[in-house]
Amino acid sequence: MLEIRNVYKTFNKGTVNEKIALNGLDLKLNDGDFCTVIGGNGAGKSTMLNAISGVWPVDKGMIILGDKDVSGLPEYKRANDIGRVFQDPMMGTVADMEIVENLAIAARRGKKRSLRWGVTKAEYDKYREMLKQFDLGLEDRMTSKVGLLSGGQRQAITLLMATIKKPQILLLDEHTAALDPKTAAKVLELSDKIISENKLTALMVTHNMKDAIAHGNRLIMMNNGKIIYDVSGEEKKKLKKSDLLEKFSSVSGEELDNDRMLLSK
Repeated sequence: MLEIRNVYKTFNKGTVNEKIALNGLDLKLNDGDFCTVIGGNGAGKSTMLNAISGVWPVDKGMIILGDKDVSGLPEYKRANDIGRVFQDPMMGTVADMEIVENLAIAARRGKKRSLRWGVTKAEYDKYREMLKQFDLGLEDRMTSKVGLLSGGQRQAITLLMATIKKPQILLLDEHTAALDPKTAAKVLELSDKIISENKLTALMVTHNMKDAIAHGNRLIMMNNGKIIYDVSGEEKKKLKKSDLLEKFSSVSGEELDNDRMLLSK
């Protein structure tokens, strides 16, 4: 479903602020893989997601989505195939529009617009059933402005918007980092449910090693713009936080300096 071949990206090239963000990155995801991504500060995790999304062009290498080389395509031309949820609950939705209007916008992504009634009754009923599964009471607040929702409720809406058209790949960029532990657990539960029921291929960047182990069928660790550890299946299920810290030190030759990861429960 996704293949990243020998991708390089350097920011501020030729200046004192030059930073090699991706350094010959290689990754291949099979259809239906749910891969968690961890790594230290500046490891290249979010940069990888931006490269997949087409936020900016890569310096070298190829990004293949499905059977299509998207390396040279701008972000808007990849949008139909990619769903993304960001760390900030304020991103991904229109705050001064209703819940139902936000969902309708997401459902119409890539379609031609016309002068007709905004949301049909059939669509309204469909969205209501979708929201009901979240068990957050959102199905009874469909005409509420999204800006009035809590961070967790807003991330739930964003998750639904990102997956309502079943993207080829779902990118979760530390999408629970700004939430309290209880709400974060609920959003992760919803993420698992949506990914499983829709058989989505997903990449989830997280600073929480426990979550990285508990969710998905595969885990990769990044450092200095490349993957230094890749584990899946039964081996992944048996991992402990201490195993990851030890693996990071042995593979990278340095100690992990990311306080958010070290302090994660």
